[in-house]
Amino acid sequence: MAVQIQSFIRVVPMIYAYNTPGVSYHDGWTKVGYTEKQSVQQRIQQQTHTANIRWVLAWQDNAMFKDGSGEYFTDHDFHDYLKTVQVQRELGTEWFHADGRQLHAYFCAFANRTTAKSAEKATYDLRKEQLDAVKMTAEYFQNGGTEFLWNAKPRFGKTLTSYDLIRQMGFTKVLIVTNRPSVSNSWADDFRKFIGWHGKFVFVSDTDALKGKPGVLSRYEYLKKLPADEDCNQVMVAFESLQGLKGSVYFGGAFDKLKWMSELKFDLLIVDEAQEGVDTMRTDRAFRNISRKHTLYLSGTPFKALASEQFSKEQIFNWSYADEQEAKVSWDKDEYNPYEPLPRLAMYTYQLSNMIYEQVQKGLDLSGEDGSVDYAFDLNEFFSTNESENFVHEEEIKKFLHALSTNEKYPYSTPELREELSHTLWLLNRVASAKALAKLLKKDPVFCEYEIVLAAGDGKLDDEKAAIEAYDRVKKAIASHDKTITLSVGQLTVGVTIPEWSGVLMLCNLQSPSSYMQAAFRAQNPCVVTKNGQRMMKETAYVFDFDPARTLIIFDEFANNLSPDMVDGKGIGDDRKDNIRRLLNFFPVLGEDDQGRMVELNAAQVLSIPRQLKSQDVVRHGFMSNFLFQNISNVFGAPGIVKEIVEKLTPAHRDPKKRNQKNLQHISDVPVDEDGEVDVPNEIIVGKVQGLFGEKHYEEMTEGFEPQLSHLAESGSASAVDQSMKKLADTVKEKIKQEVVAPVVDAYEVKKGQNRMERQVENEIDRKFEQIHGDYAQQTNIAKAEFEQKQQMAETQGEVKEAEEEYKSRMDNALKKLIEAAQTAVQDTIQNKPTELVERMEKHKAEEEKKSVEDSVRAHLRGFARTIPSFIMAYGDGYLKLRNFDEYTEADVFEEVTGITEDDFRFLRDGGEYEDLETGTKEHFDGHLFDETVFNDSIEEFWKKKRDLEDYFDETHTEDIFDYIPPQKTNQIFTSHWVVKKMVDELEQNNPGCFDDSTNTFADLYMKSGLYITEIVKRLFRSEKMRAQFPDDGERVRHILQHQVYGMAPTRIIYLISTNYILGFDEQLKLETKNFVQADTAQAAKDGKLDKLVNNFFPGLS
Repeated sequence: MAVQIQSFIRVVPMIYAYNTPGVSYHDGWTKVGYTEKQSVQQRIQQQTHTANIRWVLAWQDNAMFKDGSGEYFTDHDFHDYLKTVQVQRELGTEWFHADGRQLHAYFCAFANRTTAKSAEKATYDLRKEQLDAVKMTAEYFQNGGTEFLWNAKPRFGKTLTSYDLIRQMGFTKVLIVTNRPSVSNSWADDFRKFIGWHGKFVFVSDTDALKGKPGVLSRYEYLKKLPADEDCNQVMVAFESLQGLKGSVYFGGAFDKLKWMSELKFDLLIVDEAQEGVDTMRTDRAFRNISRKHTLYLSGTPFKALASEQFSKEQIFNWSYADEQEAKVSWDKDEYNPYEPLPRLAMYTYQLSNMIYEQVQKGLDLSGEDGSVDYAFDLNEFFSTNESENFVHEEEIKKFLHALSTNEKYPYSTPELREELSHTLWLLNRVASAKALAKLLKKDPVFCEYEIVLAAGDGKLDDEKAAIEAYDRVKKAIASHDKTITLSVGQLTVGVTIPEWSGVLMLCNLQSPSSYMQAAFRAQNPCVVTKNGQRMMKETAYVFDFDPARTLIIFDEFANNLSPDMVDGKGIGDDRKDNIRRLLNFFPVLGEDDQGRMVELNAAQVLSIPRQLKSQDVVRHGFMSNFLFQNISNVFGAPGIVKEIVEKLTPAHRDPKKRNQKNLQHISDVPVDEDGEVDVPNEIIVGKVQGLFGEKHYEEMTEGFEPQLSHLAESGSASAVDQSMKKLADTVKEKIKQEVVAPVVDAYEVKKGQNRMERQVENEIDRKFEQIHGDYAQQTNIAKAEFEQKQQMAETQGEVKEAEEEYKSRMDNALKKLIEAAQTAVQDTIQNKPTELVERMEKHKAEEEKKSVEDSVRAHLRGFARTIPSFIMAYGDGYLKLRNFDEYTEADVFEEVTGITEDDFRFLRDGGEYEDLETGTKEHFDGHLFDETVFNDSIEEFWKKKRDLEDYFDETHTEDIFDYIPPQKTNQIFTSHWVVKKMVDELEQNNPGCFDDSTNTFADLYMKSGLYITEIVKRLFRSEKMRAQFPDDGERVRHILQHQVYGMAPTRIIYLISTNYILGFDEQLKLETKNFVQADTAQAAKDGKLDKLVNNFFPGLS
């Protein structure tokens, strides 16, 4: 079935006017509306049918200017025009006090642009969610709150809503700071159109992006304007980019600007796109220097802020994508639906392996010998490059591109689909990967039709300039090409509007929900274009992902983690499922079912598929997977008894030569707290420091710094201070490396890590001295800037001298503070660094010991886990779970197969009380070393596979269940199917016609799986002579199993495995057949009693 994709639908923008004869309160009034998707008649009928109101159409016309420009407009534009020509409007409606003829005349003048455009003076009505945001924020601020977050998705209308908050709160001094200069126009435009004309409101900005823009005053123009007003109590809204703010000397930069901002106490600071660029040293310094009463943060994806619990529930207003789309479909007002242009999102998630492998890999994959194989396909690795900047997996990527453009379930497989996805964004994680993919796309027979835009940067430009250049290249390419593909490595994924993009392909391992959804929303921008003379509106935007597990986990987080009640896994399972179900209504996810067909997923599948993929991986790795284990650090709570139990288990994938190595011998020595986290006692650290450095070490190290500090005090210029600080920092770094790092490296024998430790120490010292020097530079830059201002303003020599003295005093004071801070930094570094490094190394050593113990525990537990398939084969009934695993087996069989008793297993699974051998006290062990969900899911997955493959007569099977059972520590090593077939082939070659005789008997006197017997059964069953003698299939099988094949299994579990496999397809036949028994023929043969043993069970067979 071909994938269903439709990005754009045809719309016909129409303006219409109608009257309602018989409705007295609207006599003399005319309704002026707008429609795109519906016809005029349908739209009017929708507005009037509920009240059964008769209506008469006055006129209708295309919502397109008639001056040949090809530009379109909406009813809002016409409504604003009617206001300028003094046509009365009914408050809060689209009814105007004029007849249809008058309004049509006005419309013609407006559409032909025959009248001069008047100054924009638009009114606004906030939508309900915007009113709620203002109300909630205002109440919080009025009750003493200082910080608030609007967690509102893009296109919420944050600018206009923020301005309304300013008006409602009566704020007079407001500062807006954004990390994205590109949004400056929207702040200025909305202010001019909706706010500025109301009276005492002014928009002030010196940013280059707004210079000369109507309605924007520079600070100088604003001050010049003030004296002309009788009352200077104006409302000032100031706008500045974060980059501009950080460049000011008053906020930590080097340029003499924005002093006035540092001197004001603002009523409100608005931080736009608060998730970006607000956690760096320079940013922190800039914001610290803004004096304000309240702060409003605006962000569409504040995962980080919510996860850190920076804001309480009362400090957050939420408006999500689901809220927006729900409002879109439930809009029932007469006015045009403002949510209509906002496309919905749809996600298609594919398994990449199905696209590049001709045949899905079967059987066990034991490649991850440490059990830590990740179940998610690594997209970053798939698109990795070599030194020649070509793809390492180039042939597979070519197959991927071929499938993408030819297989009907993929998005570029037909010309019609390619038309729907004319312009898309593809995300990778490396520049080299993007460049390599660009080369392949240009050579591809389908994708060569697309203009490839590389928006990956080359490291030569800073991020802002590179983003601007990439944006310009994309816009230029779209303007001149019908089809484009933009390859990005993080650029253009935040705060950029490319309306024409209708799809995003995720070709990298983006794990951050914030980054992922920001990228996905790049395709959700409203877009209306004219194609072949028809107006087309973007209806649906698509996300294509090739890592289902990652995709669905992020979808869950997006549905839940933008709510403070649900973040970080809070909330019960039903709540999470309900949130996912709601989001799926407006953001459907399609994934591949077991047959590879694309199907729409429900909420349960979104939550369960990552689990399913994990369980499939466990089965594929023979249950030797660390996914089965959890809470391994609990073993440190009962080290002695756990060590005793775990060491009974034979480690999986362990080098036989190292099998006797005592990997758990240090389990009692690892210092951990009650939660199992490393916690090195302070006395150990103090003792190590004393032993390494002695008591006089501090005094000896500080002696050499007096000359450096004195030289700093004598510095006469900024450059001299810079040099002195650099020399001081270099001296400190060298001293620490020689007299602290070197002894620590020797003591802990980490020579290989010395360079890394030195770099880390150098970076820490550099940051400390940069912070000090930054504070000094800010003080001196401010002093210099203000001195120069006073110099210019001085009218007498005395004023000049006074300014010079003040400047010198401020510079001396700044230098004094610098020296004091530097001296303190030197002392703190020398005093604390030895302890810091020793503590770091002790923790590292403890972490390594802890990891070694935990890895060893996992290896032993994998030794247990590899027995699980055998138990399922022997005892499984579809109801086997972790909680009842020990109830299904005989105690002696359990211990024989696993190496531990059932009591031991229960202790690891459930925990329990035990006696501490050293103290004699009763202690409790938490247990729960097995992940119950993964354990149960994996058993169910194996059982399902067993049932799928249990009909060994089905020749379409290309594998059998024993392909999924790993070698055991006992004699359970199952012979491969191809070997068994070869053995039976040779048997037939040596005994021609042996399978045609119904009196011939066959025996496997040392069964391990039953495969040999089943292969013989199949040969007998397929024999034409046997078929002639027993035409009925059931009768023929019964004869074969009860009279021709025999088997003996050495142990109870092998007996159960073999008989369940041989006879499992028919329960009645299994009960009736007595030809298979448990008996150890190996021991009998060794004792010379094999014939006797066989005759005891099967008289006459030998």
